[in-house]
Amino acid sequence: MRVVIMAGGSGSRLWPSSRGLYPKQFLSLCGENTMLQTTLQRIKGLNVDGLSVICNEEHRFIVAQQSHEIGQGPDAIILEPVGRNTAPAIALAAMEALETDPNATLLIMAADHLIEDVPAFHEAVAKAEALAQQGKLVTFGIVPESAHTGYGYIQRGTAQGEGFVVSRFVEKPDAQTAQTYLDEGEYYWNSGMFLFSARLYLDELKNYRPDIYSACEAAYSGKTRDADFIRLDVDAFKACPDDSIDYAVMEKTDKAVVVPLAAGWSDVGSWSSLWEVGEGDAEGNVCSGDVINHGTTDTYIRAEHRLVATVGLKDVVVVETADAVLVADKNQVQDVKAIVNQLKAEGRSEFQQHRHVYRPWGVYDSIDNGERYQVKRITVAPGAKLSVQMHHHRAEHWIVVSGTARVTIDEREILLAENQSTYIPIGAVHALENPGKIPLELIEVQSGAYLGEDDIVRFEDRYGRAPN
Repeated sequence: MRVVIMAGGSGSRLWPSSRGLYPKQFLSLCGENTMLQTTLQRIKGLNVDGLSVICNEEHRFIVAQQSHEIGQGPDAIILEPVGRNTAPAIALAAMEALETDPNATLLIMAADHLIEDVPAFHEAVAKAEALAQQGKLVTFGIVPESAHTGYGYIQRGTAQGEGFVVSRFVEKPDAQTAQTYLDEGEYYWNSGMFLFSARLYLDELKNYRPDIYSACEAAYSGKTRDADFIRLDVDAFKACPDDSIDYAVMEKTDKAVVVPLAAGWSDVGSWSSLWEVGEGDAEGNVCSGDVINHGTTDTYIRAEHRLVATVGLKDVVVVETADAVLVADKNQVQDVKAIVNQLKAEGRSEFQQHRHVYRPWGVYDSIDNGERYQVKRITVAPGAKLSVQMHHHRAEHWIVVSGTARVTIDEREILLAENQSTYIPIGAVHALENPGKIPLELIEVQSGAYLGEDDIVRFEDRYGRAPN
């Protein structure tokens, strides 16, 4: 069995913690590890022959770093140049798996789900694997704990081994319909997890959505490999229709079965989900970080950088980050996406990136900025190097705080130690490298008429990033 983890979501309903360049699957929301790392650890104990991760091109180094941090690096990281939903993503994973195993079975998991009872999950996987070997496309149906209106549902039909034939998929219901589903006992929440033969899935996709199959086949046949990364033919994949596996295959096939799963599952789709699964205090508050409450009940508070104090709140969500604060009615947090859309429409950076911006070589934090200056705190990982580049509109001053910096300015190379500094004039071709064994930390002061990140002309980059 090959595990495929889909890590391409944007997680916009968990703004401001989750953002386009660093979405929720890479955050620590339900413990010390990130959601991706927790998902990777969940497969320990299963009989796994291989591991693939599907993610956006811009997240490739985050996936690689977080997986290797816990010693579970994937065999392949498939990079999507654009998002085209789950049906094409799974098709690509199936094609990759069949290259090495013509009988490959795929366990499809999302990188951003919570499963509290891992042994129960493993038991359900064993049941699903037996059905997959009988030529079934298996989905996992979550045994509902409430009349939830935020999930789609699956109605079960007649018994099929350790599962049930899928009678139908239904969209997210209203509260009254959801209660009816709960009372009838024949409906499960749609988990978005699957287990089936890679070949069977592709056959069914080709049968019901030949346009998706052909586009994926063209995109994969034009792939290139770079270490663990698999890059697709960009133009071919952009031409692929956008559709989910449910609409493209599962609702049409006569081979769909559902295996019930009761394992403390949540898709962590909103801040209210984290309140539901979190450990509350005596007043029903779920808190993270430095929080003081007075007269506050049934509220979720997340403080990431400073003290957050609340007085007299009820059924509220408060999320504090370095550059934004969200305060919302807990029953309306699904509408957080509207804020993200407004930020995007206004061209504001807060929808896309945090104040901390992660790069393949490390991270930078924009400490301060004004009309003609910007100050950043830059951390470069041991052995890492920024691209060889130049700027048309800004000069830079670098002051080393800790570690050692190897700096190239035009034809000159210098080593800087702690408390030493240098100056890079406008138009100078320059590079920064950490040749040491500990992180390099420095302060960068930019000055000039234009300080945007797009004022970078790259001449050489070890991470395969295109010239700007």
